[in-house]
Amino acid sequence: MINEQEISSMPRIGDLAPDFKAMTTTGSMQFSEYIKGRWTILFSHPADFTPVCTTEMSGFALEKEFFAEQETKLVGLSIDSIHSHIAWVNNVKKNSGILFEFPIIADIDMKVSKLYGMLQPGESETAAVRAVFFIDPKGKIRLIMYYPLNVGRNMDEIKRVLLALKTSDEHKVSLPLDWRPGEKVIVSPPKTIAEMQEREASNYEMVDFYLAKRDL
Repeated sequence: MINEQEISSMPRIGDLAPDFKAMTTTGSMQFSEYIKGRWTILFSHPADFTPVCTTEMSGFALEKEFFAEQETKLVGLSIDSIHSHIAWVNNVKKNSGILFEFPIIADIDMKVSKLYGMLQPGESETAAVRAVFFIDPKGKIRLIMYYPLNVGRNMDEIKRVLLALKTSDEHKVSLPLDWRPGEKVIVSPPKTIAEMQEREASNYEMVDFYLAKRDL
């Protein structure tokens, strides 16, 4: 059984990503060292040799070039042994030609799954839900997604969110609903009357004084 203390300690947005040491399909990993200075996406799947998980992991693998261009590391996880992981990686490669080159954590003792709140009793106590953690180069968790066991993730949204987080950090702006690269961004609301008047005289796209958009 998962106790309330384990659930209450689930990491939240703004927390530093909990550190751990684990065996993966690419070797032993000290998580804090592996992710240092790079954007990282840590994602869990319920089990090896399952249909939805195979489509998802293949989706991450097929976007290898995109994540490389964004200097973003991928780390997968499920509550399976390293031998199961390796057999599954080999099976998928033989059947589809797709190789999962990113590390997949063997979490047979559920240590990492519990640390990151990937085990949610209402869904399952023995399989990790489809969690996605976006971690910035300083090791801070910036965004978390959770999906149930029977619904696959949206790769387009994962890519969009990564670009949005990086854009927001670089330009100190916010992003509106459905924002895509190349579209206008939202400028922070004015905090003084002088800032409000300055904004009204600007070339921003003004919906109102508190909602203004601009091109990057």
